[in-house]
Amino acid sequence: MNPVSTGSGQQPGGVILVVEDDPLILEFLCEILQDEGFAVEPQTSADAADKYLEQHADEVRLLLTDITMPGRLNGADLANLFGDRWPDKPIMIMSGYETPETSGVKHSVAFIKKPWAIGQLLDCVDGALKSHPVN
Repeated sequence: MNPVSTGSGQQPGGVILVVEDDPLILEFLCEILQDEGFAVEPQTSADAADKYLEQHADEVRLLLTDITMPGRLNGADLANLFGDRWPDKPIMIMSGYETPETSGVKHSVAFIKKPWAIGQLLDCVDGALKSHPVN
């Protein structure tokens, strides 16, 4: 999967960085968001997403991450790093097991519990983006 620029003008610029270690869920999330006109950047771990951000942070409009993932960083760690570095950008967290509070997330985030319905996911993305409007 590669980042997709829709070119349709439906959504303001910027990429949604989607971080999920389950490849089927990651692909499904990206398809849903792309169908709504968003450009996405899929990453299969918080470690990979952190490396991506080192080079492409300016392009990222929203971080959407799962909490529980293998690796040096989990989604809560990634959310804290992201919020520390870019406090003007929204964070959305999803999990079937934890909440942002129980996992140690220290920033204000949008949260959706797994399993979610597509409408719930899109409403949560919309709310997160509206909480930090693009200038």
